[in-house]
Amino acid sequence: MTAIRFSASRRQFLRTAGLGLAGIPLLSCAASLPGGSNDEQLLYVGTNAGADAESIFLYRLNGTTGALTRVRGYRAGANPTYLTLDKKRRYLYAVNETTEYEGQPSGGVSAFALPRRPTEGDLTLLSRQASRGGAPCYISLDAPEKLVLVANYVGGNVAALPVQPNGGIGPATLFDQHQGKGPHANQTTPHAHCFLPDPAGRFAFSVDLGTDTVYGYPLADARLGQLRPTVAFRTKPGAGPRHLIFTPDGRRAYLISELNSTMTALTYDATQGTFQEIEVVSTLPADFTGESYCADVHLSPDGRFLYGSNRGHNSIVVFAVDQGSGRLRPVQHESVLGNWPRNFTLTPDGQMLLVANQRSNNIVSFRIDKSTGRLTPTGQSAEVPTPMCLVMR
Repeated sequence: MTAIRFSASRRQFLRTAGLGLAGIPLLSCAASLPGGSNDEQLLYVGTNAGADAESIFLYRLNGTTGALTRVRGYRAGANPTYLTLDKKRRYLYAVNETTEYEGQPSGGVSAFALPRRPTEGDLTLLSRQASRGGAPCYISLDAPEKLVLVANYVGGNVAALPVQPNGGIGPATLFDQHQGKGPHANQTTPHAHCFLPDPAGRFAFSVDLGTDTVYGYPLADARLGQLRPTVAFRTKPGAGPRHLIFTPDGRRAYLISELNSTMTALTYDATQGTFQEIEVVSTLPADFTGESYCADVHLSPDGRFLYGSNRGHNSIVVFAVDQGSGRLRPVQHESVLGNWPRNFTLTPDGQMLLVANQRSNNIVSFRIDKSTGRLTPTGQSAEVPTPMCLVMR
């Protein structure tokens, strides 16, 4: 197992966390706010909590003030560090980022049904399966929502699990083991860190931090029972690519790299499932000299602004996106008012950005100037144990 020298929290849970998933009862959860203010939205929070603790939380966001109010916490198994919802908001899917599942070297994948009335009823555990690799850290659904796509960080592989008619998941039927390494100390083995479909639903892409490679998988092959990878893009050696996001029109994408703190602008060929580099820019200020590692990346709903998180510099970088060329212009580096921004999200209306600060155990809200993309703290935050993933309902 490769030690991750810059992330003590990951080292600790990989040494100590057992999945602890057996015998968990039906779990409580909520979703939207019937009869409530139009300014109120709901936020699910995945964490690095252990099997015996509350590990998924539900918060209410006030869209006017940015205040976050805890609704409930749920015992959802160990380390549900990445979450996703289906399009109709009926089901919640989570990875359980551990290195052991029922005695095997694997993490877990969990499927839950959401209640019909969001603040009344339970989050029902539908099924749990092995992820087929250690420390799964990313989860998504293909376009027709027939497959759950999972990236296993320690395993250095990806898997696809079939979605059942009731929203549950079956055992992984598709699997691909990445090969290779890179020049950085954290690249001695493959480390799959992202697995998501393109907007057209023709390809799925796995971003591998350990091999500096974005692998492409034709989803038509996956639906026929095969995961056959091609090399869709390679970064510079030692970059450590982590997460990928597509523009709303699907013509471009942006790739954030953890180890060299860069953002790569890409054109996307939706026919071939390949990318071409437009430019690579730093996510850090020119005068910064300390250690920092990128984590998450998101676009504004209109595609005009791009955001990335810097762990170490502890900031969100803001870029303006040139709509003609896709090139990036730095706008701002805004402090996250916490430590180690693992994940962040934007509200669907593009009015606010919420940051999960893993090491300082807080979520902080920011207003977004929709004309400039700039962030301004609301002055509101919430204490949450090891927040790792934020998903708006």
